[in-house]
Amino acid sequence: MSLILASQSPRRQELLNQLGLNFRVEHAVVSEMQSGEPPAVLAEVNAHKKAAFSARRSPDSLVIGADTVVVLGESVLGKPMDGVDAKKMLRDLSGRQHDVITGVALCQGSSSEVFHVVTHVWFRTLLSHEIERYIETGEPFDKAGAYGIQGIGGVFVERIDGCYFNVVGLPIQRLACALRRWGLDVFHA
Repeated sequence: MSLILASQSPRRQELLNQLGLNFRVEHAVVSEMQSGEPPAVLAEVNAHKKAAFSARRSPDSLVIGADTVVVLGESVLGKPMDGVDAKKMLRDLSGRQHDVITGVALCQGSSSEVFHVVTHVWFRTLLSHEIERYIETGEPFDKAGAYGIQGIGGVFVERIDGCYFNVVGLPIQRLACALRRWGLDVFHA
């Protein structure tokens, strides 16, 4: 069975490579839902839109779609629009706990499975110059919540409760279990 990742995320690609899976990457051209639903539903709907788009184009392939959102209180933090937006997000996250929710969808033809994983993340209190220098690295700009735990942004994280890989962008433990149900065992790939 051919496997497609409907995501341009280099982090998701790295995680699938770590699992030893053979896959190809397709960019799913969809309009993502930004608000109006609870964050977990938002992540699941966006993940399903991406996977379904590619599944329609390649009905014999198994397609993985994913969407990650950062939730602080009642606010969903997407990717920052610019440096000012990134600075605001990082200041808001400073010294607080937030949730990272990744929705994952597996689609093949008209069949699909959708789930989400939540990881609780605590940031230490950030200093102004740390935020400024971090923004200068460029790392925050393609990441929900304006940070990457797998990069230098990881120094802001005091602790987590849940799946680390979920914060990176793909909950690989839960994904591996789901892939097995679809006939793809990562240990027999």
